[in-house]
Amino acid sequence: MAFLIVVATATVAKAQTERKMTVDELFQLVESNSKTLQQEKISVEFAKKGIEAARSARLPELTASASVSMNGDVVMMDRDFTNAHGFAAPRWGNSLALEAQQVVYAGGAIDAGIALATLQHQQAQVGEQQRRQQQRFLALGQFLEIFKLKNREQVVRQNIELTQRLIDDIQAKYEQGMALKNDVTRYELQMETLRLNLKKLQDQRGILNHQLCNQLGIDGEIIPSLTTDTSQKGEGSEMSWQNMALTTAPSIQKAEIGQKMASQQLRLAKSEMRPKVALVAADNFNGPFTYDIPPIDKNFNFWYVGVGVKYPISSLFKQNKKVQQAHIRTRQAEQSYIVAAEQLNNQVQQAYTYYQQAYVELETQQKSVQLAGQNYQVVNDRYLSQLALITDMIDASNIKLDAELKEVDARIGIIFAYYKLKYIAGTL
Repeated sequence: MAFLIVVATATVAKAQTERKMTVDELFQLVESNSKTLQQEKISVEFAKKGIEAARSARLPELTASASVSMNGDVVMMDRDFTNAHGFAAPRWGNSLALEAQQVVYAGGAIDAGIALATLQHQQAQVGEQQRRQQQRFLALGQFLEIFKLKNREQVVRQNIELTQRLIDDIQAKYEQGMALKNDVTRYELQMETLRLNLKKLQDQRGILNHQLCNQLGIDGEIIPSLTTDTSQKGEGSEMSWQNMALTTAPSIQKAEIGQKMASQQLRLAKSEMRPKVALVAADNFNGPFTYDIPPIDKNFNFWYVGVGVKYPISSLFKQNKKVQQAHIRTRQAEQSYIVAAEQLNNQVQQAYTYYQQAYVELETQQKSVQLAGQNYQVVNDRYLSQLALITDMIDASNIKLDAELKEVDARIGIIFAYYKLKYIAGTL
């Protein structure tokens, strides 16, 4: 009774630690718990503040200054430092100045700066999306590997049960004098090999489960919940995947943004060769008036408004080199886009080919399982009729096990190939 209670308690505890999980739930955990992804989100927030900082260049510049000073006496002398005379000056002085400036035209520098900051924000967003795709794909790879190992364990367990039945049958024949002890020993060795393989699969799954739990920030045993139904062969044509990738793949989006950024940097370089126009206004309140002899102990105030124009003449022979450099950067960005598009095209074509190939491999393995099962049944019947050796039975059993394991791998291979295609296209 006590033994049954212990077994029941252990079963309940195990069930409580198991965590069934779908692919969507896996991605949600990656989104909320990935430290790498959180870092990318901070980068996006930082880039967004850069837009606000760039827009602030349109606001007027206001400057205020105030000072209090103690003045010394004024000394006047001839140019040959003779005939010196002193004049008393008011001891305390004060100064208050206000100045305002509003840029009217900056050669396009402000607009280019805002556009550049906006593109940097978009680039950070694409970087976040790319990192999200990478983290999802890495987690998915471990998730599918756990699923594959669990299915392989099931196949090995079924073969262990089958082997045990054969051992019992051979043991009965041995007791009847119809089989050799060596026949029993050979299948017992086969059983030990199967048990060792099962233990290796369980340990490997435990290692992957631990690593994935650490990445997702959870505890327990992950039980993947997904279907291996492959009745519908493929999804979309290669051309449809190619067209989709050209609009959704992060690599191509980064290349497009790189082109736009190079264009704005060229615009920014050209703006340095254009005049700057601004409205200016100022008011000054000072005292005493020290520009007269003797100084006048009075406060005086003056103000002005006007238009200021500034033109850097030296840019005609300095800035043109930077403009030429910016032109080269633009061509470089255009070439980078061409290279990225070519690489993406190759990656999509390869992934789509492997995706279609995975179905062929599954069909082949399914046929192999069918033939291996038929072969095993024939050899088993011949062995029971004493027309085949025990070595023939072991070979047939190994062929059957290998075919069943490969079929499990092929089914999961289709799922992996599909998600890899989505990953390359940027839609994972």
